[in-house]
Amino acid sequence: MMSFSKQELFEICETLFQDRIAETTVAMKAAQESANSNEKSSMGDKYETGRAMSQLERDMHAKQLAKLQDEYSKLQKVSLQGNSKSVETGALVQTEIQLYWIAVALGQVAINTQKVMVVSPLSPIAQMMLGLKVGATFSLNGKTQKIIEIS
Repeated sequence: MMSFSKQELFEICETLFQDRIAETTVAMKAAQESANSNEKSSMGDKYETGRAMSQLERDMHAKQLAKLQDEYSKLQKVSLQGNSKSVETGALVQTEIQLYWIAVALGQVAINTQKVMVVSPLSPIAQMMLGLKVGATFSLNGKTQKIIEIS
C-alpha cells in the first residue's frame, strides 16, 4: 500500500521543518530591522506606534520559531525502526480513509503519489488510535475508520 519508507517520509518532514524555520527566522529578523529602523517623525506618536507594531510582529515570529524548533526536535527523536503491532509513536497507520504518521504536528505531507497526515501523538486522532491493532475501528467527529495496516 505504501510506496515509500519511513526514512523517506522523515526526510521530507525534516526538509519542511528546515524551510519553515528558515522562513520564520527571516521574517523575524525583518520585523526586528523594521522596528530598529523606524525613524522618529514629526507626527509624534506615529514613530512609537510603528515601532510597537514591528516589535509585536517580531514577537509573533519568535513564538512561531520556538514552536517549529520544538516540533523539529521531537521529529529527530521519532523511531523509524520496525513494524509496530499496534499504533504507537512512529507508526504509519493506514485506515480506509487516510494514511497517518504518528510523529509530530505537521499536517498533510505529499510523498510520491500519496498524502500522509503527519500528526502529533497528543492530537485527538492519534489519541483515538494509540494502542489499537489492525482491524480495530475508532470514531472521531462522527467518522468511523478501520485500521488496515500498521508499519
